[in-house]
Amino acid sequence: MRVHHLNCGSLRTIPLLGAGAGAGAGAGRAEAGPAPELPAVCHCLLIETPSDGLVLVDTGIGTDDVRRDGRTLGADWLAHARPALDPEESALRQIRRLGHDPRDVRHVLLTHLHRDHTGGLPDFPHATVHAHPAELSAAGDPSAPHHARTLASFMPAHRAHGPRLTPARTEPGTTWFGFTDLARPEGLAADGLLFVPLPGHSAGHSGVAVRRADGRWLLHAGDAYMYHGELAATPPLPHPVLDPVQQGAQVAPDARLDTLGRLRALYREHAGEVDVFSAHDPWEFARPR
Repeated sequence: MRVHHLNCGSLRTIPLLGAGAGAGAGAGRAEAGPAPELPAVCHCLLIETPSDGLVLVDTGIGTDDVRRDGRTLGADWLAHARPALDPEESALRQIRRLGHDPRDVRHVLLTHLHRDHTGGLPDFPHATVHAHPAELSAAGDPSAPHHARTLASFMPAHRAHGPRLTPARTEPGTTWFGFTDLARPEGLAADGLLFVPLPGHSAGHSGVAVRRADGRWLLHAGDAYMYHGELAATPPLPHPVLDPVQQGAQVAPDARLDTLGRLRALYREHAGEVDVFSAHDPWEFARPR
């Protein structure tokens, strides 16, 4: 599978924390060092598969969000995140520039249902949209835990077209580098795509693991952490701009911290086997792969 890394929405500019640059921030940029300030990103993946067409992991900010000047995203979020609202950053436009037909995006895998991850869904109305069943249950079942918070972040404009929401198939007891109870998207022939539960940030928050042709794995960790210093620095170094967002969004603080600890172990113990990155860290996005 060929994987493209896309920034589907530049957000407010944030500074690099000098003491927390870590090994991951400046890899491949040793002469000049990592940029001291960069816009936060909405890191998405476009995967070319041999049998399932194009697969998109998260969708970032969509063309309708841009066309409506961000009003679809909510005033409070808009004021804090300060998105660039550049139509050329939409997944739709980037897929076309890569020479693909957006109609070939047959599947979308979502780490979770927050607005900066679902904005592009209306651009691919024909796609099957996969997420962890706990995340979809929280959105659709008024009796489910965290229903109100989940629905408040899954913006009406992003679901008004009636996306084909499909719960991943859970596989209790399965393991992946110490993470357990994996889930698989239904209806895909490729076996190198997994949902890895990373609880705490949302009701059914999950990372998406992608196995490359060379056997190495990518792990899109969504919002399980937001700054590379949380994995690379000791003690963990959260970002003063991004951490309040994380604190405000989390549904289970203890579970989120446990997830962070397991991701730190993955980062340190399996660096040669897994490339882990989060959704919004611009230095991770800039890192060559």
